[in-house]
Amino acid sequence: MGRIRTLVVDDEPIARLAIVRLLEGDADVELLGECGDGASALKQIRKFAPDLIFLDIQMPAMSGIDLAAQLGHERGPGIVFVTAYERYAVRAFEANAVDYLVKPFSRDRFRVTLERAKRRLASSDAALEQAVSAQVLRALGELRREQNYVERIPVPVEEHLVFVDVRDIDWIEASRNVARLHVGSQVHELRETMTALEARLNPRNFARVHRSAIVNVGRIKAIHPWFNGYHMLVLTTGQELRMSRYQHEAFLKLTGRRQD
Repeated sequence: MGRIRTLVVDDEPIARLAIVRLLEGDADVELLGECGDGASALKQIRKFAPDLIFLDIQMPAMSGIDLAAQLGHERGPGIVFVTAYERYAVRAFEANAVDYLVKPFSRDRFRVTLERAKRRLASSDAALEQAVSAQVLRALGELRREQNYVERIPVPVEEHLVFVDVRDIDWIEASRNVARLHVGSQVHELRETMTALEARLNPRNFARVHRSAIVNVGRIKAIHPWFNGYHMLVLTTGQELRMSRYQHEAFLKLTGRRQD
């Protein structure tokens, strides 16, 4: 294989420059150029057919996830995903053995990632290539699901809409035909079922602990055993919530335990 024809895609000029400088010192790499957005990157990829792309995930208009999805993965370029520190993204990549860099990255970390990408590109193992493609698709699927979780919830207040940041919600209570969002000392009512609301919230951050209660995991101060297999949650606000004995999976998640 000749020199690896490489493209750098990142909307942050400083981040692009950092990658470009590291690539310029590698004799195995031919730098095709750099792009600051997904649309221009897509044109360059179709024009030059690079072997390798360093691709930022968080870009406006067309994200790195959207761009990678458009490329397809059969005989497509190798991709090293670049991301600011976001735990969900790192987990998705590590779970699927996909190459990635977390900003800010060291020279040594960059070299390790580049060498791994070189080995994959040099391999003629069709089975390995197929496995890598499947891993990339799984990681992208997980990231896309994460992006679909709601970050703000619009709730009606008199004749206006108030947007509640989900990170500020302590817990959610089912009350007849409405869901009551407890945010500090405030309570907002929303005409939505608990099941529908639960599906919109990131399960890493919120857990259904009872048919009438969803709790922000970060607000849990303590969990106390109660009667007949039940547990009592104590939130940082002082609120006490009973956990259904059927919510065993949620309990394992809240306590950090693993199911054997």
